[in-house]
Amino acid sequence: MLQIDKTDLTRHHTPSGFSDRFALALVRGLGALARTLFGRRYGNRTIVLETIAAVPGMVAATILHLKCLRRLQDDRGWVRSLMDEAETQRTHLMVFVSLDRPNGFERVLILLAQGLFYNTHFLICLFSPRTAHRIAGYFAEDAVRGYGEYLQEIDAGRRENPPTPDLAIAYWNLSPDARLRDAIVAMQEDEAIHRDINHSFATVLSEGRDLPAPPTPIL
Repeated sequence: MLQIDKTDLTRHHTPSGFSDRFALALVRGLGALARTLFGRRYGNRTIVLETIAAVPGMVAATILHLKCLRRLQDDRGWVRSLMDEAETQRTHLMVFVSLDRPNGFERVLILLAQGLFYNTHFLICLFSPRTAHRIAGYFAEDAVRGYGEYLQEIDAGRRENPPTPDLAIAYWNLSPDARLRDAIVAMQEDEAIHRDINHSFATVLSEGRDLPAPPTPIL
């Protein structure tokens, strides 16, 4: 069983081979584009990126589900694990949407970005699952860093720290008086888990090994 340490926020998978380098370059390119469009408006940037980040888990779960049906084999719990990842990413999105609704330009950008990314990622996952999971892993790495920057902005007093939405309190079992910072800490830990899961999955696929059982986070 994979062991995941969500408290390790600095881990980086060093790319090995063309597949890994392609995945890292793609994620860095999308991150640079987002920073160019939104600058230090972390909330707006997060809203757009989370609509993309929620795609890989659902795509991977769908393809793995169909693969297991064709081969008459057990998924060992990975379909549910990947769908849970997609749900968590969607929850991240809804927390920020409840604080700052996207404007018209951002809604159009979301529509275009999600449509392009979904179809592209589906094809990548279909023909190279390793690359698809590596992309998801590097996306999560970037999110860990991004949420870390957001926390630094809050701690420095450059960003507001309003009460966290009820959705976040219920989802992460936060205290009733929790602030946005508490929710972001929880999101950052989620992304660390997604990072390790997807990188581990990609490594297993690259080595041709059978799927291990889904991971158990180390608290």
